[in-house]
Amino acid sequence: MTTMRAWQVTRLGEPREALAAVDIEVPEPGPGSLLVRVLGAAANFPDVLMCRGEYQVKPPLPFTPGVELCGEVVATGEGVTSFAVGDRVLGGARLPHGGFAELAVMDEAKTFPAPPGLDDVEAASLFIGYQTGWFGLHRRAAIKAGETLLVHAAAGGVGSAAIQLGKAAGARVIGVAGGPRKAAYARELGADVVVDRHEQDFVEVVKAETGGRGADVIYDPVGGQTYQRSTKCVAFEGRIVVVGFAGGEIQSVALNHALVKNYSILGLHWGLYSDRDPASVAACHRELTRLVEDGLIRPFVSERLPLDELPDGLQRLGDGDTVGRLVVVP
Repeated sequence: MTTMRAWQVTRLGEPREALAAVDIEVPEPGPGSLLVRVLGAAANFPDVLMCRGEYQVKPPLPFTPGVELCGEVVATGEGVTSFAVGDRVLGGARLPHGGFAELAVMDEAKTFPAPPGLDDVEAASLFIGYQTGWFGLHRRAAIKAGETLLVHAAAGGVGSAAIQLGKAAGARVIGVAGGPRKAAYARELGADVVVDRHEQDFVEVVKAETGGRGADVIYDPVGGQTYQRSTKCVAFEGRIVVVGFAGGEIQSVALNHALVKNYSILGLHWGLYSDRDPASVAACHRELTRLVEDGLIRPFVSERLPLDELPDGLQRLGDGDTVGRLVVVP
């Protein structure tokens, strides 16, 4: 194969306008990288933000998005020793040759063996959301069995991973989602209590469910008002993990409130671990693989889309109209 089908961001904007289907030359894997046949590429909010030009990583145009995938190795670059042609792998793509194409380029350092217990689309979804959840709950918040965990955007890709990881850690999980469909999905994932934020005030529910104590760990990928309200129901010595600002508003933080109520605000930029402490990312992957083998976690893929339907799927993800994981299968 000398050319391949791919989606490229040719101009910045909403996914439906920004993406163009193209036939391009198959990329060569450079030193330390792998060329893989894409078996499944999971859609993530950063892919939407990259289309809009709003993400911290801004690849030059045109580029193929798709930051997370499962693939089969078809060629290896110079110096690659961990993987061989034919291996089934998962991990992060090396842009501009992302996963929303027939073939993609991956960094050896950000590539891991796909657990045999997961199919291709499930394996494609095990990297970013679960790594972020594991580092947020264990490395940053040091969650303990018996604690109460509050998960915002519980029906999304990041939130759904946090629910499963919280349950695996022995926590009691309260999930917050918007609307009956998302609430039902959060329940299916294993949340002990589910709050439909359109119908109930999560602050009141958390206080009622904890006898007024509050949540020990709050996992917040939304930010803005969601964060501000969370400070009203965080426990003594509680920890709020700031994962992102999917709500579109970056909150300002009242540090006098954190001092008076004795809680911690923990930032989580998971991508930094790949650069600063890659061994911890590899150790986390081994732990996630063990949790898969033990039946404690499993990515919930709600939609498997053909490559042709990527712009529509990514647009719906950006608009907040999806649950679970949406995976493109070339």
